[in-house]
Amino acid sequence: MLEELRRQLAEVGPATFTARDYRPATVRHVVLFRYRDDVTEEQQQEVLRRFRALADSERDGERYVVSIEAGEQASGEGAAPFHHGIVVTFASEGDRNYYVGTPVLDDPAHLDPAHARFKEFVGPLLHPTDGVLVFDVVA
Repeated sequence: MLEELRRQLAEVGPATFTARDYRPATVRHVVLFRYRDDVTEEQQQEVLRRFRALADSERDGERYVVSIEAGEQASGEGAAPFHHGIVVTFASEGDRNYYVGTPVLDDPAHLDPAHARFKEFVGPLLHPTDGVLVFDVVA
């Protein structure tokens, strides 16, 4: 999928690729976190607090994240090693592309600086081999 997104980016350019009206659809960006063993409960709660705060992120003076739902793993259906799950909903693939930024695109003019700062914060807290799983559903 990464190659497909990079192909789209090369084809249309970063301004179109991250435009609010690029490929309108309901996009659910699912993120699962597995923390290092030494990460405290307080640190984990700070991760959720900062992630939820991304719902207030703005571009061009307007909020662009439709919603963020986040919480602890509570399924009894088999146990992946993840501690927290987050679902971020967007109204277009362009909004999702702006939010994600790297590794798809790294032009600071076309990505959310708040989300980039969050990734810098959370990275050191995640398990080194399988600390994050991301899956996007476009409907």
